[in-house]
Amino acid sequence: AWLGECLTAANWLVKSLDQRARTILKVADAIVTYQAGFFESGIDRLRPLTLKTIAETIEMHESTVSRVTANKYLACPRGVFEFKYFFSVGIPAAGNDDGVSAEAVRHRIRAMIDGEAADAVLSDDQIVAALKADGIDIARRTVAKYREQMNIPSSVRRRREKAARPPAVE
Repeated sequence: AWLGECLTAANWLVKSLDQRARTILKVADAIVTYQAGFFESGIDRLRPLTLKTIAETIEMHESTVSRVTANKYLACPRGVFEFKYFFSVGIPAAGNDDGVSAEAVRHRIRAMIDGEAADAVLSDDQIVAALKADGIDIARRTVAKYREQMNIPSSVRRRREKAARPPAVE
């Protein structure tokens, strides 16, 4: 009887681990399918995504998807990303029903700031104007929030820092 109980417990454990692995693969497959643009073209193509969207796709509960994505990573040619990285709120964008993911907008802000010249430092208002020209409707305070999250100083501080640097020698 004791051996029978042990065998039953072992079978239950094996089935549970198999079910867990299949669930993780289902979620990963749904994320990769939904975020195909990211895997093909990069962060600019990251789409807004919610746990609910994946839950509906794989016909599971949202809390299950939340547990499955916690502390799990996906390795791809673009690097290793936590599953949670692919879930991002959307920011309204012209010509795009889904909008643009907040992570993609942060990436664009960083690229703009990295590309600015010492004599043409971009203010948050100028960044907003550039994003609006690209069809992304975002508030100045949101740009400031994203900039602060990325530890990028204000335009005034960046201007001072760039002015203090010695000129580059070619």
